[in-house]
Amino acid sequence: MLEENAKLGNIKHEVLYQVAKAAFAEKLEEVRDRIPFEMIEGPQANFRCCIYREREIIRQRVRLAEGKPTNESLGDENIIQVINSACEGCPITRFTVTDNCQKCISKKCQQACKFGAISMTKDRAYIDPSKCKECGKCSEACPYNAIADLQRPCKKACPVDAISWDEYKIIHIDKEKCITCGKCIISCPFGAIGDRSFIVDVINLINSGRPVYACVAPAIEGQFGKDVIIGVLHEAIMALGFKDMYEVALGADLVAESEAKEWMEAYEQGKKMTTSCCPAFVNMIKKHYPQLIENVSTTVSPMAATARYIKNLDPDAVVVFIGPCIAKKGEVLDSVADTTSDYALTFEELNAMFRAKEIDLSTFKGELQQGSIYGKRFSQSGGVTAAVLEALKELNEDTDVKVKQCNGAAECKKGLLLMKIGRLPEDFIEGMACEGGCMKGPGNLSCDLMTAKNRETLLGGADSRSITENIKQQNAQLVEMHRHK
Repeated sequence: MLEENAKLGNIKHEVLYQVAKAAFAEKLEEVRDRIPFEMIEGPQANFRCCIYREREIIRQRVRLAEGKPTNESLGDENIIQVINSACEGCPITRFTVTDNCQKCISKKCQQACKFGAISMTKDRAYIDPSKCKECGKCSEACPYNAIADLQRPCKKACPVDAISWDEYKIIHIDKEKCITCGKCIISCPFGAIGDRSFIVDVINLINSGRPVYACVAPAIEGQFGKDVIIGVLHEAIMALGFKDMYEVALGADLVAESEAKEWMEAYEQGKKMTTSCCPAFVNMIKKHYPQLIENVSTTVSPMAATARYIKNLDPDAVVVFIGPCIAKKGEVLDSVADTTSDYALTFEELNAMFRAKEIDLSTFKGELQQGSIYGKRFSQSGGVTAAVLEALKELNEDTDVKVKQCNGAAECKKGLLLMKIGRLPEDFIEGMACEGGCMKGPGNLSCDLMTAKNRETLLGGADSRSITENIKQQNAQLVEMHRHK
């Protein structure tokens, strides 16, 4: 079924599609064990050393699609999982001398090393891995750039040093350090890291007839094509069997108003604060800067605000968040079910569901717009700040608050360190673990699908609403719905 030149994204999506198709047909128990053999027909291997390894990789990916750990014997319940059969055990000798070495007389690399790890062979310098502390001083000192940094891509991408490896060079993710940002998943060129999915749970609930509601992240606009606006997605998602769909941008409006009031109170008290919207950023604070937990905004995330709104409409509702964020899955698991969404899916998983049900998005039309333009821009770095400042303006709060917008995990670490040592010049921190914001999240279909200008065109129809006006309008609808019950 898979072509010889199949890409990683094709393999992952094909597994999700096969599992979703079987779940919708209520035949997953029957076909589960056949999926690896149908996808890898043999006898020739497609992308690995042999068909047996390829099939084992597919088997482990099927387990992830079912929400299970890749290795049942280990009992690892972390959202991010290692597919050990796919891990290539990349070279772990980080600094290596290349052919560029001229074995120069000055021996600057040897002088820079404080651990005696560098010696001179007949042709070039040599770094003893048993002595090397990976400080990088030799690489910095070499005038010929002859010392290469061969750090494993997953470890290099991890912003919190949560990745190590065993004696067989298979990686291990430290759950106590991991912030579930997903950077390791998208950085591994072998697809050896994946995330557990709720797709089967959600499909089973839809099949059961339960009232399942979708709440979609603002980043969804543009993910399925430049002509697929939020109204189209509303109709298509309902065709999957969801009872209804709501924009998380509406929850973002509620959050912006709440945070504006909270920021103003903190500003008057001289207290520094951080945003609470990005779960990976909040995880970073909890696990790596615990002394700053009291500085995190107590306002719930837009996902939680939208879920509460839906459950106020329908107390029997099962709410499913759909977005680009893997950390949202952890937020769902770590929270009390009635205070936030019950499940979380990525755009990749939603796309697999569309394909499994043979839903053609081009056949739908819709005009739904629930969030203001400010709520919709929560998906962009700086969008939260812009929305809160707008809410302050609409609340007639005249203040000169200063916000440090941390775009990506590296900037988040710098900002939190400054706050920790009392050197942060700004009043508040907006933290987003993904560079560019949620639009660049690991669960996106395409991070580069839309330019900012084209995406703003898609958001048209919401730009005339202020945050407070939109909240009043939606609350009025909520009261009206309850009046007719």
